[in-house]
This record gives sequence, C-alpha cells and structure tokens, in this order.
Amino acid sequence: MLTTLEIEFLGTGTSTGVPQLRCNCPVCLSPDPRDKRLRTSAIVRYQGVRLLIDCGPDFRTQMLRASDDNLDAVLLTHIHYDHVAGLDDLRTYCFEKPFPLYARPDVLDNLHKRIPYCFSDNPYPGVAKFEEHVIGEEPFLVDGVRVEPISVMHYKLAICGFRIGPLAYITDAKTISPEVLEGLKGVPLLVINSLRVGQHLSHMCLDETLEAVSRVKPGHAYLIHMSDRMGLHAESPKLLPEGVELAYDGLIVRV
Repeated sequence: MLTTLEIEFLGTGTSTGVPQLRCNCPVCLSPDPRDKRLRTSAIVRYQGVRLLIDCGPDFRTQMLRASDDNLDAVLLTHIHYDHVAGLDDLRTYCFEKPFPLYARPDVLDNLHKRIPYCFSDNPYPGVAKFEEHVIGEEPFLVDGVRVEPISVMHYKLAICGFRIGPLAYITDAKTISPEVLEGLKGVPLLVINSLRVGQHLSHMCLDETLEAVSRVKPGHAYLIHMSDRMGLHAESPKLLPEGVELAYDGLIVRV
C-alpha cells in the first residue's frame, strides 16, 4: 500500500486537446511529447484506493498507456463532455458489480439523460453499470479515504474540485472564492487549471491562476487543462515562478 499520495496525469489538455485539429501553430506541431495533451483526467492513488478524476473521451487511450489500470471509483467534477464522455468505456470495470461513481446531483441527472442505458432497471448485457453516490459540499468517504469537495465556479456553472489528503485538485475554474482559497492555504500539492496566456470567459488563464497560487502558497503547484496557447512546454519556465510547473500527460507526482 502506498503511504504517500500519488497522482498520475492521464491528460492535461483542454476540451479540444493538443494538437488541436486544423491548427499548425508551433505547439500543435511540436515533437516534444510534453506538448501532446489529451483531455484532462487523473488517477489519484492514496491509502490503497485508486480514484479516477473525470472520464473524458480519451479515457481508453489513457488507460492503455497508464502505469496501472486498476481503479476503485470515479469522481466527476462536472458534466461537460470532455470530462464525462468516456464513462461508457468503464464497462470493463463493471463485469462483477456496478462501478462506484461520485457526482453532484445535477451531474447524475444529466448522465441519466445522456446515457440512459447505463442506468436502466433492465440494462442491456455488457453495458457500463454504476453505483451512484450523490455528493454535495460535505466531505465523504471512498473505501475509507476522505474526499472533500472544493466548490468553484466554471463561469456560471457550479462545479467541484477535490481535496484528498495532501492534494487539492481543481479544474475548469474561472472563479474561486476567497474563503475556498483560504481553506487551501499551505496545501502540499495544488493541481489547478490554467487555459492559456491571455483571457477566457469561463476558465482561469495564466495570470489568474498564478494569483490563486500566490494566495494558496502550496508546497508545489502543477497546471492542467491547457490549450496550445499556453505555449511550448520547454519554454514554460520563463513564464512560471519557482514551485509552479506545467503538468504533462503521463507525469507521476508523489507527495
């Protein structure tokens, strides 16, 4: 059993992925594997439990190249396609029993409409089947591991990040309240979204993300959910203060 927390970044890209279709910018054409970003997702391994955070359209590819493909549950941050489109591919984890799925009520309601065959009383043989767990603002346990929801806003959509032991994981946030930032102060490892250099309606971009990081003062921070407009990975140290790095697909961090 791991005595430390381990996070494996399955994907670190925004909804279009990098390279983006029909784009010939230097990042999309880069041969550096760190510039190849599948849609954002991660596995957190802690106290013997393996938690998948989000399950996007690249899930199958991500798990085929992951260091370990065992999973115990999935935590969903919100309902957007790039975070839930791979749920059907969890069917191979459901052969013996329904797979535990933790999500907000609005996310579960939406999934019932999008993939109703997974929630039918008489499901077609072989489909993914889920053991639904409704989460709110209160901490909950997954096989004995304490998970604390982190409330953030994705433009006008309320979504959640997760605090798991020494890790705080936030994706797709545009605004984070001062109270939430204060509660995260000093977290050993902060994983947080940063779409690009510039501005965006519904995602924090680099200046906003670095401001949040400066208020939290984590032991170390990794940026995720990045587009090609974040620039080349190799040149990112010029943009980032000490203790902040761009994550990349396949990176494993232990704390």
